[in-house]
Amino acid sequence: MKRYSNILFLLALILFSVNHAFALSGHLQTEEVKEEDIKGVFTLILYGARDINDIETLAILDIEGDEYTLEPYAPAFDYKIKKGLSEKTALKEAYEFISYHNSFLRPQLSKIIDDKGNTIGYEVMPLYMPFVFGRSNVLEVDYWLRDGKVKVTIRIIPSIERALPERTIVSFLKP
Repeated sequence: MKRYSNILFLLALILFSVNHAFALSGHLQTEEVKEEDIKGVFTLILYGARDINDIETLAILDIEGDEYTLEPYAPAFDYKIKKGLSEKTALKEAYEFISYHNSFLRPQLSKIIDDKGNTIGYEVMPLYMPFVFGRSNVLEVDYWLRDGKVKVTIRIIPSIERALPERTIVSFLKP
């Protein structure tokens, strides 16, 4: 019996390693950038802001005309897209979008870098007052390159999400 459990453990370890290595191969990095370094025409992706307490909010500036398309890995009703915006207009709208929460502190600008070191877009993340959530950055954002498209996953850091009050989505349906 012990022999079979060792074999099962090894198989599970191998499968995890293969899946983990595959997942990391398309992962893209971000790096902080100054506002004056952002130039071009953009598609603005506004994610979140579903209600007044929604901290799962982010803006992404996708550079138009490059080989990549950035797409949130989320239902279409969770984000809005605006095309053909200048850097000034895109940044202004991004700042307005992410700054509505009463605990907003400041924006954090980062460039999204492909596997060749090229900038393919920009992330405008809200940072919050650290005493409210225990830290300023409350989001985990990952960029995954696959077939010329960059999938963006956005979620609240699990420890912060567990500490948030439970959300009632459709409270009027409860008995």
